[in-house]
Order: sequence, then C-alpha cells, then structure tokens
Amino acid sequence: MIAVVAELNVFPVKSAGAVALTEAELTPDGLRHDREFMLVRPDGRHLSQREVPELALLRPAYDGVKLTVSTPLADTPLVCAAVDGPPLDVTVHKRPCQGVDQGDDAARWFSAVLGAPCRLVRFTGTRPTRLGGGTLAFADGYPVSVLSAESLDDLNRRVERPLPLNRFRPNIVLRGLGPYGEDAVTRLRGGGVEIELVRSTGRCVIVNTDQETARRAPEPLRALGRYRTGRVDGGREILFGRLGIPRATGALRVGDELAAT
Repeated sequence: MIAVVAELNVFPVKSAGAVALTEAELTPDGLRHDREFMLVRPDGRHLSQREVPELALLRPAYDGVKLTVSTPLADTPLVCAAVDGPPLDVTVHKRPCQGVDQGDDAARWFSAVLGAPCRLVRFTGTRPTRLGGGTLAFADGYPVSVLSAESLDDLNRRVERPLPLNRFRPNIVLRGLGPYGEDAVTRLRGGGVEIELVRSTGRCVIVNTDQETARRAPEPLRALGRYRTGRVDGGREILFGRLGIPRATGALRVGDELAAT
C-alpha cells in the first residue's frame, strides 16, 4: 500500500503550538527540533496542556539558533537565543531526563504568560523510548506520531462539529491508508527513510482542547471512547493514530510517497 505525506508538523516547545513544514529532516530522535524545548515547574516536572491548556496558544518558531514565541496572551513575543550550560534533572511523566535552563528572561516571560512559575529547558543528553530501542527528546514516549487523514474524516462523521487535525498534534499526516489503516501498518519506507510503527497512540484530555482558543469541550474523547478503546502495554486506552521510531533517517517532504507494510 502507498501512503502520501499530507502534512509535516514539529512542536519546538513541548505542548505548545505546531510549526507546519513542507520539508523536514527525520533524525533518530524524530523530526528535527521536535519537542527540543520544554517548560518545567520549579520541581522539574514538565508542564502540559493537561493542566495548563493555555499552552495551546503559544506559537513557537525555532531555526536551531533562535527561539521565538508569540501568543495573544502577551503584548510582545519572546525572542531568545538557545544557550548551553550545565544539565538539569527534569522529568516527563515521571521519567527522568535532562535539559539546559534557558535563562531568567525566558522564565519570567513564560511564568507571566501562563500565570504559573515555570522555566524553559532545552533537551540535552540521551533518552530511550519506552520500548523498541529508539531515542527521543521531550516527546512523551516515542519520537514520531503518525495519523491517517481518513481516520479523522471518519471521526468527524461521528461528532456534531468537525474537528481539525491540530487537535491530535501529529508529526506526520498520511493519505491513502483509509480510515484506521495506520493500525495495521508496521513500516513506512520511502526515499531512504524508514519508520517502524510500534504502538497505537493513547489519547487524553488534550484532544478536547481547542488549539486556537484553549477552551475544552467533551469531544472528541467522548466519541472516540465509544469505538476506539483497546488494551496497550497492559492498560486500556482510547487509541487514535500510531507512534513510531525512525530506523533510517533523511529528508521527508509533503507529497512524498511511502510504502506502508
């Protein structure tokens, strides 16, 4: 089966808004610069839209040197150069990893915008995936998230108001697999790139958060809960999309054809 890359998205700041790309570099840790930065509480725990939905209103851009973040919650954007320094111990869902603090100016800006004390850190070190022998930055458990556009089309026939793809925050959107066709795919190959799909994506309250307003509503978790629940890693979850590990790296472009097996 052939799948066409319909969208590519990176999230430079974990749980903040996306940057849509026409071309991205797939690295062993996922798309370059994806989840490279993260906001943490004073005790080092990561901040998420689960607790702070206003993170959805942050619009980051990062070129590998300078991070810019704009938001309707602030009169002026944050502009800061990425800095190196001693690693700090932080956590993502209680799993330890490390980041480099990006300074007091960034901390003051984010704390004021979000109304909670926090600091910005940049990923450093090496972090293993939950299973499968891969590596990742500050993503939850695996470096690449994949969703079939037809799966969303099917979901939107089950809810009162159609939902945009950004509710599900995928790195790679594919067309050509059909509704939930990604469930049966274990490999995506093309142009020298290879991604192994290792797990279905468990969904949480973040998908109920409007990424343009930060408001929450019951859908789509309520609808998904009626027909998309399953057991993964010993627990029952609402499943929508797939998670993957790069096995061969290189350039990915919107419009690329990938063999899905």
